[in-house]
Amino acid sequence: MTPSITDSTVKAALAAIASESATTEEKIQMLIELAQGLQKKPKTPGDLWNAVELYQQAIKMCSEDYSLWKARSQAGMAGALKSIPDVGAELLLQAKAGYEEALPVLRQLAGAVEVAEAQMNFGLVLQSLVPFNLARITDSIAAYQEAMGVFTSQDYPQEYAILANNIAIAYLSMSGGAEQQNLYAGLAVQTFESALKQINLIDHPREYAMLQNNLGNALQYLPSSHPVENNLRAIAAYNEALKVRTCQGTPVEYANTIANKANALFNLPDDPEKPELGNSQNLLQARAYYQEAWEIFSQCQQMEQAEAVAQALHEVGAEIRVSHL
Repeated sequence: MTPSITDSTVKAALAAIASESATTEEKIQMLIELAQGLQKKPKTPGDLWNAVELYQQAIKMCSEDYSLWKARSQAGMAGALKSIPDVGAELLLQAKAGYEEALPVLRQLAGAVEVAEAQMNFGLVLQSLVPFNLARITDSIAAYQEAMGVFTSQDYPQEYAILANNIAIAYLSMSGGAEQQNLYAGLAVQTFESALKQINLIDHPREYAMLQNNLGNALQYLPSSHPVENNLRAIAAYNEALKVRTCQGTPVEYANTIANKANALFNLPDDPEKPELGNSQNLLQARAYYQEAWEIFSQCQQMEQAEAVAQALHEVGAEIRVSHL
């Protein structure tokens, strides 16, 4: 069940719209604008539920004469449902149904950018449903690629970067035999590298750091006959991300990247030319990074990440003890 509106401001706004001597279309528009305001920077899940309620009110007011406004309300409501924290798939399925109903109308009546934005969010919903076996990752990639036809790197660099990132992560999540896995991992690396030719450190630092961090992750897990070279490339990518991600400015993102860099160091010989000499120095550096990441995750209440890093700390400690025997 959708919780009813409790926020007094939203209740007052609804009452004002009801009493307003505006046209039906103007009232629908006001409801959508109110909902978008709540959705943009929600302080609590309650704000998103309130947005859902406002979109539902708008949909109720939409007769056949307002099919575009109805589709916009459905897409907006799907976006709000997608963003509500939930352990199950129910809200995502509702969001999927909303986009599926809205998109044909948007394609017919809305502008290209509005359609592409809905496609982008639809792809994200499909990608989120894949772990529940309720959607196919190939459909998610197709939705992203359709959106990319509009969100080009020249005109919409931020959206382009997010789409490229999502497509690459989708490739990494695809399953198959060893040969297929190699192909998917290679496609992911290619997608990140291609995007990084368009997105630079100066103009779009946040997107640049995201792509570099995730390129490093893809390189680490790329099945290859050159694991040392891949780990060196991964570390170079993480170092690029760390030009943007700092402990002071973006602590959680910074902690993610140094933990990822620690993973690469864990498996990297101190001297790549002489791997037989071991990696005692890199293990010590990895431990220092894990320790710092664990402290940041703990302070920021990111308990799942803190737990994963604590496990890595335990493993690197055991490896250091073995290397000193």
